[in-house]
Amino acid sequence: MSDRISTLRLFCRVATTGSFTAAGKEIDLSQPSVSRIISKLEKDLGVALFVRSTHAVKLTEAGADYLARIDPILAALEEANHLVRSDGKLQGRLRVGVAISFAVREIIPRLPNFLAQHPDLNVDLVLTDSFQDLIDQAIDVAIRFGPLRDSTMVARRLGLTQRLIAASPAYLAKAGTPKTPADLAGHQVIIGPSSMGATGWTFQKDGKTLSVRVDGQLMVTVNEASTAAALAGMGIISTSFWGCRAELENGELVQVLADWEIGTVEVNALLAGGKSAKPSARAFADYLVASFRNSASI
Repeated sequence: MSDRISTLRLFCRVATTGSFTAAGKEIDLSQPSVSRIISKLEKDLGVALFVRSTHAVKLTEAGADYLARIDPILAALEEANHLVRSDGKLQGRLRVGVAISFAVREIIPRLPNFLAQHPDLNVDLVLTDSFQDLIDQAIDVAIRFGPLRDSTMVARRLGLTQRLIAASPAYLAKAGTPKTPADLAGHQVIIGPSSMGATGWTFQKDGKTLSVRVDGQLMVTVNEASTAAALAGMGIISTSFWGCRAELENGELVQVLADWEIGTVEVNALLAGGKSAKPSARAFADYLVASFRNSASI
């Protein structure tokens, strides 16, 4: 681990994992060895890159800036290596940022075939229902829903997913089935990250738009939890088709107010680095585009 490129790669892995130990395990280095290499890099640069604590290491402001500058350079180097490599194999580590429920229901089932095609590639799934910063979290591909915030990024459209509302047969048997959006005012609503709004839902039908105030005892921060709560008979959810497709098909959930539209959501694979995104990121995005093109999931 004496050359500069290897040191920079190690720096990026420490920044990503937040741990000298975890980064070292990936390449068979002890924690003291990793710490020594990073300390030498900091000495050469004349600046502290990490704040150390007993539980984790975190990037300093200078470290975060250095990571943002180094990451594209290493990606470009990987691209050059890939282009000249005779076998064209994808190698290294690919970090994919994705919402928990979408990962469980749509991405993970598609991974075995992709990894079988690229046995030398390692994939890290970074799972959260909150917004992910591609640079700060060293994400290579992020699956995003709705309008894209950053027009400078390269995005590959995976499809459109229909929004709907649903509840369990048990809940509807107990509380009654809403006939119009206005009826929702008398129902328990589970507020989750996929809800259209914290207090109001908007419906459209025959050119008319109707907004209804909703309320409920339960609010969750993970979409999969809102589906689980609906299955438990706790109320009505607003979600995307992919978020409850299996439950609708097996009858565990029932779509409510199916003759009213509540919109669609665009799904994109966002590539860090834009046109200079690493080869594995582009390959994974291409794979997802083809996979979802032949699927009824979204």
